[in-house]
Amino acid sequence: MSTLDQIGNPDDLKALAADRLPGLAAEIRSRLIQSVSRAGGHLGPNLGVVELTIALHRVFDSPAEPIVFDTGHQSYVHKMLTGRTDFSTLRQAGGLSGYPSRAESEHDVVENSHASTSLSWAHGIAVGRRLRGEEGATVAVIGDGALTGGMAWEALNNIAADKTLPLVVVVNDNERSYAPTLGGMAEHLAHLRTQRRYEQALSWTKRSVQSTPVVGRPVFEALHGLKKGVKDVLAPQGLFEDLGIKYIGPVDGHDLPDVENALRLAKRYGGPVIVHVITQKGRGYDPATNDEADRFHAVGKINPETGLPLEIAGRAWTEEFSEELVDIAAEREDVVALTAAMLIPVGLEPMQARFPERVFDVGIAEQHAVTMAAGLSRAGLHPVVAIYSTFLNRAFDQLLMDCALHRQGVTFVLDRAGVTGSDGPSHNGMWDHSLLSIVPGLHLAAPRDGVRVRRALRDAVEVTDAPTVLRFPKGSVPEPVEAVAHRDGVDVLTQDGDGAVDELVVAIGAMAPVALDLAERLRAAGRTVRVVDPLWVLPLSDGLRAEVERAGGRVSVVEDALVVGGLGSRVAAEFPERTVRAFGIPQRFLDHASRGQILTEIGLDADGIAAELLG
Repeated sequence: MSTLDQIGNPDDLKALAADRLPGLAAEIRSRLIQSVSRAGGHLGPNLGVVELTIALHRVFDSPAEPIVFDTGHQSYVHKMLTGRTDFSTLRQAGGLSGYPSRAESEHDVVENSHASTSLSWAHGIAVGRRLRGEEGATVAVIGDGALTGGMAWEALNNIAADKTLPLVVVVNDNERSYAPTLGGMAEHLAHLRTQRRYEQALSWTKRSVQSTPVVGRPVFEALHGLKKGVKDVLAPQGLFEDLGIKYIGPVDGHDLPDVENALRLAKRYGGPVIVHVITQKGRGYDPATNDEADRFHAVGKINPETGLPLEIAGRAWTEEFSEELVDIAAEREDVVALTAAMLIPVGLEPMQARFPERVFDVGIAEQHAVTMAAGLSRAGLHPVVAIYSTFLNRAFDQLLMDCALHRQGVTFVLDRAGVTGSDGPSHNGMWDHSLLSIVPGLHLAAPRDGVRVRRALRDAVEVTDAPTVLRFPKGSVPEPVEAVAHRDGVDVLTQDGDGAVDELVVAIGAMAPVALDLAERLRAAGRTVRVVDPLWVLPLSDGLRAEVERAGGRVSVVEDALVVGGLGSRVAAEFPERTVRAFGIPQRFLDHASRGQILTEIGLDADGIAAELLG
């Protein structure tokens, strides 16, 4: 039996002799590479935190001393060390979640998959534990990229004011979130990393701690004071200590004794401490540390030997947007683009390569990105904000009050809209449509294929007095679905005559193929059918109203968005005398599985809808 398979919980890890830990780290990396290459998932971040996670579970007593990961995609090693070593069904239905999951283990405290929240969680947990008389530390492990989010600094501002709170903040600094971390915070951490003479002070502290059986606050202050004095001579005063939070680091995150000593020192202090740990993303796997390392942040199924994809999924929705944006930017100097630490996933890398001065990656700061876009619009430019649908939730107020209220021409491109699947409940882009439906003046398009993505983007950037939104799903774009007729802004995809029909099916965006499949099933049951695509979903168009009136029969709206607040509910409200059925995503969190499995489970496929309509 391997060493890893002998560890069922952190107590087994603590009992392991120190000389066996390097072998354990190697086993963990091997298991990660083999498992994630077969199932897909976040590979690079987890290869980088192997030694750090081992040290965390040897120093702290999880779950009594809670460990909060930010973001949770770096928790695979934590799962392995808390009894979950079978990664064969990672991110698949019934298998392990790709993020911490309370349903899986008591060691998973926060199901953290949106960045920059761990410090607020940990602050609240630590204060609550103290009020309840519990002893021991609370730990937050935050990636350096997550420190670009404003919420993290709101938390630090409050944590710094509580000098006796036993809270350990571990900054996992690998110089990147999805891609290289940008901004002033990144520059500050880089400055600390480059002050190599300062490491002498840390080494002195480490040796002093090792020779001191029990280090409490007075001894810590003495040791830390001398170390700090050395640091002030060699490097500028640290930002964290200017805030009033004790700082330990930088520590080599792959030197287990160093990391353990730093964490033990922080634990014994009895107040808020930041431990700055330097790690290498993708450590131990050559393909994940070369010039294309960012490709291994999250992977599909790959060849573990070469790192090359095993499946060619076809052309992605993102590619259609990416290419058209570059073409538009070449024609219009006023078009600029913004993203929040997702430059590569949302397809802005080609535009950055062509027009580097017109692309802005603001870090994990969606609120800032949206209000900055409003400012760019006010200055006479047309910003395109490219973002995952699920992350727009974090900047709704800015879209509403800064963009819509001020009637600024800003285009939002929502990638991964609708059911995304394997990343679990937090990453399904199912809320945007309902939220945006209440924004005055906003225009929203849901293109059904790549041709319509390109056309809608061009239409969107022509709007100068209101926010515009494009939403499209994750995955491969289908073959173009051509219309058989076009009436007043509505595409007719198939029809049984121009007049009244038994069934009017309104297809929204990527659900067009499902709607066409449904039409054939309805025809086979003897119904006359018309399928229409309104193209622009918000506001409800006169063209779609005319189609509902013309059809005469039952209306079914098929949409990859929440039923509550979706287009179907608006059509039903406007036509109370008609039978309107809305087929979409139910108002509940969806467990991780493939997109197809989820659509089937919630009845949002042709079989499920036909069964409802013909039952």
